[in-house]
Amino acid sequence: MAEVIRMPLLSDTMTEGKIVAWNKQVGDKVKADDVLADVETDKATMEVNGYVDGTLLYIGVPAGEAAKINQIIAIVGKEGEAYDHLLDDNKKPTEQPTATTENKATIATPLAPAAATKPAATVPLPEGAKVIRMPLLSDTMTEGKIVAWNKKVGDAVKADDVLADVETDKATMEVVGYEEGTLLYIGVEAGAAAKINQIIAIVGKPGTDVNAYVAAEAAGQGSESPIPTEVQPEGVANVLETKVNTSEVAEQLKIEGGRVIISPLAKKMATEKGIDVSSIEGTGENGRIVKRDIDAWKNNPQPATQTMPAANAMANPSHAQATDSYTDVPLTQMRKVIARRLGESMFTAPHFYLTMELSMDNAMAARVAINEVSSVKVSYNDMLIKACASALRLHPDVNSSWMGEFIRKNEAINIGSALALPEGLIVPVIKQADKKSLSQIASEAKELYGKAKDKKLQPSEFSGNTFTISNLGMMDIEEFTAIINPPDSCILAVGKIKEIVVSRNGQFATSNVMKVTLSCDHRSVDGAVGAAFLQTLKKFVENPVTMLV
Repeated sequence: MAEVIRMPLLSDTMTEGKIVAWNKQVGDKVKADDVLADVETDKATMEVNGYVDGTLLYIGVPAGEAAKINQIIAIVGKEGEAYDHLLDDNKKPTEQPTATTENKATIATPLAPAAATKPAATVPLPEGAKVIRMPLLSDTMTEGKIVAWNKKVGDAVKADDVLADVETDKATMEVVGYEEGTLLYIGVEAGAAAKINQIIAIVGKPGTDVNAYVAAEAAGQGSESPIPTEVQPEGVANVLETKVNTSEVAEQLKIEGGRVIISPLAKKMATEKGIDVSSIEGTGENGRIVKRDIDAWKNNPQPATQTMPAANAMANPSHAQATDSYTDVPLTQMRKVIARRLGESMFTAPHFYLTMELSMDNAMAARVAINEVSSVKVSYNDMLIKACASALRLHPDVNSSWMGEFIRKNEAINIGSALALPEGLIVPVIKQADKKSLSQIASEAKELYGKAKDKKLQPSEFSGNTFTISNLGMMDIEEFTAIINPPDSCILAVGKIKEIVVSRNGQFATSNVMKVTLSCDHRSVDGAVGAAFLQTLKKFVENPVTMLV
């Protein structure tokens, strides 16, 4: 199927990119790692890769013209493939989740009415200094966690240097600064997260003082490139200081019992650990609480536990010292997005469930025979992907997406296969699964799973799903229901293969069966439609040769 290439977000302040030159022409063969075009942003001229193999079918923006973020700039597919329907569905660029769209729920309103009525003086960025902000690295990303810094303050950096490794909700990716100079400032320490467009570093001439500019942004006093301010915990209000501390970025918190000065990182660490910062004496300038104070508190012998009420202790002296301890585990970026997207799915899409038992005797025998000739080992999950893809071709209503005002019936059959990682769940996608052999599916799935485990999946490899399979059979689960993976209308939950006793012609024998449960979005798929799909799936699985014809 043809793949749309859109103008990517190549810098934090970019709103559009100018096509300097196309390196490929319509009709040319392209590979996933080919540079399709050179794009000029507000920061630099950079290369744009298509990340797909095929033929360049369409160029939407001529060289010398500009394209908005997410606007279609090219389409790649099979030679001679029709693509007009893609343009019809995407005449207008769709919104990216930026600080002004998807992230509205996490952006604070203006600090206080009093502050809003009195304009604050703008603190200019020193001449020659360049701000590097957290870029948008995936379509669902709202923040990125700095895994590691590859440069430290004082180091000379080049435009193509990788400054940091950033963990998003999908993968760990590299952040390039696209600026040359000396690294003057690091705004987010390794292990901490930054919101989209938040300052993570500043590059400029050696010795340039950028503290006033950074402090002004952190305090919300205005600057040449203002950024969103994070929402504070309930009961805590931002207080605008009239004096900017130029030696360290600080944040004022108004807390019951007094005012506490604490750095952003220390505040974040304290919130995650449930520490009452009013009980900590800061060792920073003017008593400011900094990271080392939180680290020191961590080793405080006083336990952060809940003890039994005094009345219970009196009634049962033997349990007077009992405590309930717990550990708070910070959320990974992947886990945050899983919580948000599946929460939306579960409480927005009206789910219903259809369960069917499949005989696996023929499938087990077929798998043995297939693996004797296949160049790559074919798993039961690979066979299910093929069977589902074949069944979806006959039941297009199941291969659909609820779009609010209409239902989209997808022509492409792209099967997502849910994969559990320590950080959470990711869904690599087998594109055009109905047109691939079992060996091709097995080989592609193995490669995608490996990339996912190494956090090297590209966005095109975990998006575009039209149907999803979640298989827990290998973990001895007999039957379960799964939450629909948007934008799909259905997801198939697969249990383990189980041997049972059956009666055949008056004789008892054993048979291998497997239960599958189809979760359906009732807005786009009715019960009879889902049941018919399962009946077809059952025929393919129980007689595998039929789906190979």
